[in-house]
Amino acid sequence: MRLLIAGAGARGSAYARLAVDTGLAVVVGIAEPRRPLRETLAAELGVPAAGVFEDWQTMLRTRLPADGIIIATPDREHGRPFAAAAAHGYPVLLEKPIAPDPAGCAELARLQQEAGIRAAVCHVLRYTPLTALLRQLLAEGAVGRIISVQHLEPVGFWHFAHSYVRGNWRREEESSPFLLAKCTHDVDWLSFIIGSRPVRVSSFGRLSHFRPEEAPDGASRRCTDCPAEPGCPYSALRIYGPGRPPDGAAADPARAYFTDVVDPGGTRESLWQALESGPYGRCVYGGGNDVVDHQVVNIEYEDGTTAAFTATAFTAAGPRRTRIFGSHGEISVEAGSVSVHDFLTGTSTDYTVPAAASTVAGEKHEGGDRGLVQAWVSALARGDWSGVVSGLAESLVSHSVVFAAEEARRRGTVVPVEGFSPLL
Repeated sequence: MRLLIAGAGARGSAYARLAVDTGLAVVVGIAEPRRPLRETLAAELGVPAAGVFEDWQTMLRTRLPADGIIIATPDREHGRPFAAAAAHGYPVLLEKPIAPDPAGCAELARLQQEAGIRAAVCHVLRYTPLTALLRQLLAEGAVGRIISVQHLEPVGFWHFAHSYVRGNWRREEESSPFLLAKCTHDVDWLSFIIGSRPVRVSSFGRLSHFRPEEAPDGASRRCTDCPAEPGCPYSALRIYGPGRPPDGAAADPARAYFTDVVDPGGTRESLWQALESGPYGRCVYGGGNDVVDHQVVNIEYEDGTTAAFTATAFTAAGPRRTRIFGSHGEISVEAGSVSVHDFLTGTSTDYTVPAAASTVAGEKHEGGDRGLVQAWVSALARGDWSGVVSGLAESLVSHSVVFAAEEARRRGTVVPVEGFSPLL
């Protein structure tokens, strides 16, 4: 399958590598305004110079022979490349969110329907080995009927500082609300696991900590020259490791992915320069961000099931945690392991989640990235779309919940989901 890539940032590059890794696809076109990123990915994947472009407009005007396109442009820049791809009849794999507002989502739904194309959204949590195991257990009646669910997205204090205070998603008007940018995955996953349509929501959340009035005494505008830096857990020097890691220890290898975002393929010296002059060296208390740093969402479903979802910056980054409460048992998901307690027998059974080690650069989400791309590329190659379980229609439902939740948070009330999606 011949693929086009619109956007060769962290997500677009990972999806491109995973597509080639399936053995069923080659990349024939890459569009990316940042020269180092597009040239590095093109060289890695063997894309000829004639297939490398500064922008998606030029790439699509060239009409390269292609079987599908992956759109991984910034959040607010999905609509126009989607419209152009639909006009060419390309099947689309679209990074979430679909659009930053209900009107934008409705427009893409209209374009898909008029063009008659296949469109899938990158809700990668639907494709993890953990999700497959949970759905199997629930289908087998492990806990009877699902009554309620608790779900936690522990974003991680340093991950939040990177992406939502210093990074691309720090301001709603430039990207989208935090719940849409980060947690559409989780809202979508809850509906997938519960298997019922969401009908109404309430929500609470605010920006509590990453504000100028919370800054430590003596804080300066940048971590590279800040007197308060040694005592700040959000220090860019601690997070990215070019200066003094905590207590002289080595930098956390789990953060290498984010360090490469700050200074792709750079050296220790160039990373320091990036922090001295770029956005990722700014003080987290500087006031350049406005998205919430913690939020809770309560959801009621059509079958009476309820879900309580919490997302918070103030955790050590780690796997999501879930408790599923059923009529005949309880499931606990902690650190990737699954435990089922049976009310009748009083026994608990532990299940091992199949390993999902990352094998390509940028691959994340415990096997979800790989599962998504494998399903989509296989569908392109074989014409069987049954394995693609995150189509545009399914994703519009989860987006409508997020839009309703944001309305509920701002108004302080319970909001019906109906009316926030073209499909409801």
